[in-house]
Amino acid sequence: MALDGIKARMQQLRIQADESSAKVDELTAKVKKLEQENLAKEQEITSLTHKLSTHETDIEKLETTNKDLKEQLDHVGQSSNQSEALQRRLQILEEEAEEADKNIRETNDKLRQTDVKAGHYERKVQALESARDQWEEKYEEMSKKYAQVKKDLEEFKVEIENI
Repeated sequence: MALDGIKARMQQLRIQADESSAKVDELTAKVKKLEQENLAKEQEITSLTHKLSTHETDIEKLETTNKDLKEQLDHVGQSSNQSEALQRRLQILEEEAEEADKNIRETNDKLRQTDVKAGHYERKVQALESARDQWEEKYEEMSKKYAQVKKDLEEFKVEIENI
């Protein structure tokens, strides 16, 4: 009777150990997935940062060109055709500068959103790692209990054989 109880307890401990091991594997997979997503977001941030830098450089170039054209327009007292051409070019450059400025704002918005998402994923990873650590502790505890019960069973068998 006592032997059956011990065997049942050992079977229960094996099941719990198997469940804990499966949960640890599942949480480890989730952590890996979130780490990959986090890496992808970081790469997206890097890409958007580079894009932002490129747009800022473009704006600076356009503003310099715009300034030069305005100066040329001020100094040129030539024919109205040249003036009109410069006015048109100035207008085009101003529109391009506005478009580049709009692109920068959009890129900044995307960068902020990506930063928020990256922070969220980092918190998720930390939470899952914490949960995984707890499951690993439970698994180790169950393994120790299983080993102790197994040892007790062996001692019990020896005692029974001696009787």
